[in-house]
Amino acid sequence: MRPTRVDELADAVADAARSGQRLAIRGGGSKDGIGASEDDATVLDMTGFSGVIDYDPPELVLTAEAGTPLIEIEALLASKGQALAFGPFDHGPIFGRAPGAATLGGVIAAGVAGSLRLTQGGARDHLLGFEAVSGRAERFVAGAKVVKNVTGYDLPKLMAGSWGRLAAMTQLTVKVLPGPRVQVTKLVAGLDVGRALRLMASVMRSTAEVWAAAHIPSSSAHGGEAVTGILLAGFPASVEARSRQLDTLLHGHAQLEALEDDASTAFWRNAAIAAPLGPERPLWRISVPPSKAATIGTTLGLGAGDQMFDWAGGLLWVAYEGEAGAVRKAAEAAGGQAMLIRAPAPMRASVPALAPRRPGTEALEERVRRAFDPFGVFATGRF
Repeated sequence: MRPTRVDELADAVADAARSGQRLAIRGGGSKDGIGASEDDATVLDMTGFSGVIDYDPPELVLTAEAGTPLIEIEALLASKGQALAFGPFDHGPIFGRAPGAATLGGVIAAGVAGSLRLTQGGARDHLLGFEAVSGRAERFVAGAKVVKNVTGYDLPKLMAGSWGRLAAMTQLTVKVLPGPRVQVTKLVAGLDVGRALRLMASVMRSTAEVWAAAHIPSSSAHGGEAVTGILLAGFPASVEARSRQLDTLLHGHAQLEALEDDASTAFWRNAAIAAPLGPERPLWRISVPPSKAATIGTTLGLGAGDQMFDWAGGLLWVAYEGEAGAVRKAAEAAGGQAMLIRAPAPMRASVPALAPRRPGTEALEERVRRAFDPFGVFATGRF
């Protein structure tokens, strides 16, 4: 189904509720490889809701339909010197596809944020409001087109990261911010995981206003050597002053040539999709306290080419072909959660993509889902 109007969408949901049909909400399909196959569900193609509705650069607010390609929104914002500060990215390359399919609704529904998540916040922090159709076939509106909005329940934060299990969003309003005039990525070579994590923690605590920090234990772009990247961005004079301050902090470490502007952007784009780990092996995304991140690799016996660290160690990407239970157990022991991002179809069918919830949390999530979708229209079994 590919509705283009809200009433068409509501009718489709109502028909599904009456007949017991399941609907799989889909934008550009860039994240289709995450979770179990939805063969028993009818695809609800949201790309019929496409286009920018309102963009007010001075007010730093943009409203667009949910199926609008992310690449179009980013180009529009860039033409005005602005950006989506949480750094959303297209999952397509993770699955060997060309970028360009991701939609605004898709990245918000999946809570997608890149390396800037650490300092700029996540998708949920930048979603101001939305319009949607619930599993009851009811159109509803939440939030507002202003940053300061404290009336009622904060449904935008609930919808961000809901993965299409609550409602089909048709329109979103997001906060945008000025893009940095310049950016510089300082590269440090040769650190082991422990030293890299300590260095990243140190620079993030400093007054150099570091925007992002990541560690790649084996970088093919640098002959297999370990590389730690530290991002500075902003106005030229500010970046220059903070760069000198950062050099003081990095004294005694082996610095490589710094990456600027396009080269810097490419480094962080590759970090966001875990490109250094290759395109084929099962891929896990583990949120973990940075102080415990190294223990997971030790527990699983990972080599340098099997892991990389983003968010200054708070996000661990792992390419691992062993037992899924071992990954989840290691993540839990470190106080984290593991999500299966990429795997062969048989593994996706038997291993839940999302980390299992504790019984109390699972019961609460179920009640929330049933409040929005009492007939299970969006309960496709994907997760």
